Amino acid sequence: MKPHSRSKRIRIFDTTLRDGEQAPANGMTPVQKLEMALRIEALGADCVEAGFPASSPNDFEATRKISRALTKCRFATFSRTRREDIDLAVEAGGVDNHEVQMVATGSDIHLKHKRGITRREAVQEVSTAVAHAAGLGITHISVGIEDASRSDDELLRHLTETAVAAGATCVILADTTGCMVPQEYGELIAKVRSWVPDAVRVSTHCHDDFGLSLANALAGLEAGADEVQVTLGGIGERAGNTPMEELAAVLLYKGDFYGMHTDIRVEGMYEAYTALRETIALAEPRNKPIFGTYAFGTVAGIHQQGILSNPATYEYVEPSVFGRRRSLLVGRHSGRTILRHLLDGLGAQVTQDEVDDLYRTHIAERPGSDCEDLSVLRRRLASELSARGLELSPVREPALAE
Repeated sequence: MKPHSRSKRIRIFDTTLRDGEQAPANGMTPVQKLEMALRIEALGADCVEAGFPASSPNDFEATRKISRALTKCRFATFSRTRREDIDLAVEAGGVDNHEVQMVATGSDIHLKHKRGITRREAVQEVSTAVAHAAGLGITHISVGIEDASRSDDELLRHLTETAVAAGATCVILADTTGCMVPQEYGELIAKVRSWVPDAVRVSTHCHDDFGLSLANALAGLEAGADEVQVTLGGIGERAGNTPMEELAAVLLYKGDFYGMHTDIRVEGMYEAYTALRETIALAEPRNKPIFGTYAFGTVAGIHQQGILSNPATYEYVEPSVFGRRRSLLVGRHSGRTILRHLLDGLGAQVTQDEVDDLYRTHIAERPGSDCEDLSVLRRRLASELSARGLELSPVREPALAE
């Protein structure tokens, strides 16, 4: 699945340690954030957002540690359009390899009910803050337009063009409330892309309140965005952010369709996600794409029959590509194929009547758990068949079709 020579490389800006970490129950210590930053860098992210240094001593210290440890990717900080925020960000992380990201107020509802300022004041804040960052020697300056999805063209264009004129190198369009559908978000990105020079990056920041953060990000890329802000596992405010693993998977398998690719090392993502879950005590979901407990597992007999013959029958996304393994579980929806698979692995010579009896006893009519691992049933079968006096091969794991 190598990218075509004409494929556009999409930049990955990881905000696991800022937007992801600021969500309820996701807090991390500076040392934990450093460990995760190094894992995310190893995955091939272009930029790792360390945090919001002005918000707390914790984030200040995390930024200090991360800025000194990353060697392969850029680090970013989050600031309001205030000189003191930017100064603290620079104090924590220095100037080199530092992307200062500042948030602009992008909608009337935020101007009135959150900030209590006018549009003119909001635009002036951006101009002053960007110029201040540039004056400190920062060469990578991002302006994230908060609630851009509920802005209007007049305010949005004024903020965008003012930011670029003052020295911003990237404009981020935030669907802060996750209120847009893909067509709307694509049109938003296309407008802003047409207002800024090609040298200025346009980045997506999508929330998952409608379950559309990935779809919106992809629509944004098709409309001309250069970068996607993501989090591992999609953690973040409320329903979360665009999941890194889902975006990487789509562009790995559908890169030719989109004419795009990322440099994310997908085989290491599950290990990094597992480390994140352990750090923030996040339960593993059953059915989440790529990372779910049973994302590559099935208990249905029809599916198992196909997978045992050729996994491609029911797998488009391959588990091994993402450092995962497929799993066939046994439950009341399983059929005789999986039972025969286990019996073959035990070397058991049984009649069809015996197969039917074992199926009824151990699968179809067995009370209790809806599903169990093959190894549990294999041991139970081995015990019963041995008690019947049948000669068995050494217990071994039957190979799944590859």
